[in-house]
Amino acid sequence: MLNQARIAWRNLWRNSRRTGITAAAIALNTAVLIVSFGLMRGIVVDMLRQVTTLCVGDAQVHAEGYRAARSFYKVIPPAALDALLAQAEAAGVQAAPRSFGFGLVSSGPKSAGAMFWGVDPAAERRAFELPGRIAQGQFLAHRAEGRSYLGRPVRELVLGRKLAKTLHAEVGSEIVAVVQAGDGSLGNELFTVTGILAGVGEEVDRAGAFVHRQDFDELFVAEGRVHELALSARGRMPAEEVVSRLGPAAAGLELVSWRELLPAISDMVRMFDAVMWLWAIVFLLAAGLGVTNTMLMATYERMREFGVLKALGATPWRILGGVTAEALLLGMLASLAGLCLGLAGTFYLARVGIDLSGNGGDLVVQGMALQSVWRASLTSADVLQPVLAMWLACVLAALYPAAKAARIDPVRAMTHV
Repeated sequence: MLNQARIAWRNLWRNSRRTGITAAAIALNTAVLIVSFGLMRGIVVDMLRQVTTLCVGDAQVHAEGYRAARSFYKVIPPAALDALLAQAEAAGVQAAPRSFGFGLVSSGPKSAGAMFWGVDPAAERRAFELPGRIAQGQFLAHRAEGRSYLGRPVRELVLGRKLAKTLHAEVGSEIVAVVQAGDGSLGNELFTVTGILAGVGEEVDRAGAFVHRQDFDELFVAEGRVHELALSARGRMPAEEVVSRLGPAAAGLELVSWRELLPAISDMVRMFDAVMWLWAIVFLLAAGLGVTNTMLMATYERMREFGVLKALGATPWRILGGVTAEALLLGMLASLAGLCLGLAGTFYLARVGIDLSGNGGDLVVQGMALQSVWRASLTSADVLQPVLAMWLACVLAALYPAAKAARIDPVRAMTHV
């Protein structure tokens, strides 16, 4: 085996320029593949992080039929909510109860429709990263009566960035909220903007208005209604396990993972592996064609040599193995060089990333705002698979020249000029 590798190495460098060009092409293709896999994996990782840790969570619980109608009166019963909270705590899952209601907000002459989120700030901070996604000001205080502005207590309000822009609102602006309350009356209240969110997603950016649950109850006469319980394992377990662990406590309610809540995002995550390999096939074909050309030219140049070998008793399989060994050795050495180059590029993109803020802000995918800096992320499979695939491509590409060399007639080959 070692002797065959030594012979293959010597044969490769008979034409050092051609071998060098082919090796450089293989190395470059391998490096581009690894960097591409890293960037695509980075989008997937960012999407999953945005979904599971920013706002949506690994899973959510709603009353039966709430998601279809968004009815203010379809709520999670208090007894079921207490059982779910206890089960979530026992399973090590963070839970954040939320209430929702539609209304109108206005600031001076500007007004817009809004989706009010009644949230528990402490629970949101424990379970999600949304409270830290603030562009201006700060998120809601731990308690509704915990903050003042210019020396007087305020009812706090945090706005989505596009809603704030529509209202021309800034931190400290006073916002009038008018809603249809749960008892049929007209609810209205004055809020003070204490924070404006950075990009989260189209729904939150355009209409999100976050208030304390106590203030929500007073504004909507909600009487403690909870429409959603968002669950987050903070990466400690997959969404499917969260659903299975809390399933017994959610009898009679809708407990669904983020994949059912956001099917378009789920399909896109599944599709990325196929996209990555379609992209890889292009580079593997390019490298394979280069190897085929190199080995085919070498076969014609060594026609007399192969004829002599066959005349001396070399079997077709031995010649076939020798040629493919040369291609495999070329592919291994070149792809390992490309591996080093690709890892260096990926580590750089993982640390520094590609800044998208100069191209109009955050990258938006399916209505979800991803980070403004696109960073690469790699798994061991993303590193090994392109290298092994390149080795296979080199061997397959060498089969035609090797078969041609193995089938030559010794007499005609030795007279070949």
